[in-house]
Amino acid sequence: PVAAAGMLITILINSHLAMLVVLLLSITVALINRFDFNLFFFALVGGIAGIYSSLDVRHRRDLVRAGLYVSGANMVIILTISLMNQRSLSQLSENFLWGIGNGFLSVILTMGILPYLEELFSITTNIKLLELSDFNQPLLKRLMVDAPGTYHHSIIVGNLVENASELIGANSLLARVGAYYHDIGKLKNPQYFSENQEGLLSKHDDLTPSMSSLVLISHVKEGVDLARESKLHRPIINIIEQHHGTSLLHYFYHKALEENKISKAEEEKYRYPGPKPRTKEAAIVMLADAVEATSRTVEEPSYERLKNMVDKVINDRFTDGQLNDCDITLVNLQRIAESFAHTLTGIYHTRVEYPKKE
Repeated sequence: PVAAAGMLITILINSHLAMLVVLLLSITVALINRFDFNLFFFALVGGIAGIYSSLDVRHRRDLVRAGLYVSGANMVIILTISLMNQRSLSQLSENFLWGIGNGFLSVILTMGILPYLEELFSITTNIKLLELSDFNQPLLKRLMVDAPGTYHHSIIVGNLVENASELIGANSLLARVGAYYHDIGKLKNPQYFSENQEGLLSKHDDLTPSMSSLVLISHVKEGVDLARESKLHRPIINIIEQHHGTSLLHYFYHKALEENKISKAEEEKYRYPGPKPRTKEAAIVMLADAVEATSRTVEEPSYERLKNMVDKVINDRFTDGQLNDCDITLVNLQRIAESFAHTLTGIYHTRVEYPKKE
């Protein structure tokens, strides 16, 4: 079942390597069987069908569909070879059964081996990402119970990044799942973050600006540590680590300046340690995180006001150099801004006031 190798490598790595492996395996099958070119074409066509049918696998059921494509391709090549070699009807029927069985065996092998290879090599496939997006995952359930404000913030950020990622050709599933987990570091001290505070009193009222900044900055490192403890894969950890880049905590920095506790030269103490986003997905999560937080300060939100706010936030990140390390273009940023504005307009839409009951 050469198709199983093609399907596994396509899902785990990429289709180009899978094509090379399928070609080599098909040649090997032919050589083992005394240069039987019929077997070579049979293995090659089935392998190619397996590769193309598993290019965008997201669910386990997609693999079942891929198996049907492999079986169909096998039957076509078997029919072609049988007609060329003038095989009998009984031989053709028997070979059809083998061809169909080959497709199903390829799927069974792929589904059985895939989870072990994912864990062994820490490869994050689309199937794994969908499993992580389940809100019954332990980390997301903890976030919902212990930091409900952060949980709802993360859900909205996930909605923002998904559509924007599709518009610029990034991995929308990775961006959405990364958004769900990007603030898990706040689980350690959830009450120090404004979205989890109840009432008007803030925990930061009793802290110095430098101490407040340390508490806020630490949530990135704590999120990375928690992700490693929970055995999240590297792409998710990268998004957690890079979602603030080296951006400045403006509020506490200016508060410290006003209180004459620091000079402008000490700005680095009020910046996140980084690194800056290195992928499109991490950059989109960083922008969506800032946009969602800022959107809560917009009075009477309309599309024009939200669009102006989004443009300002993205421009601030751009001029601060936070997007220098990722391959994101100005055209991409324009599309991201439009997507964010449309999504936020849907979230903050107005409703008709119903007449009061007399």
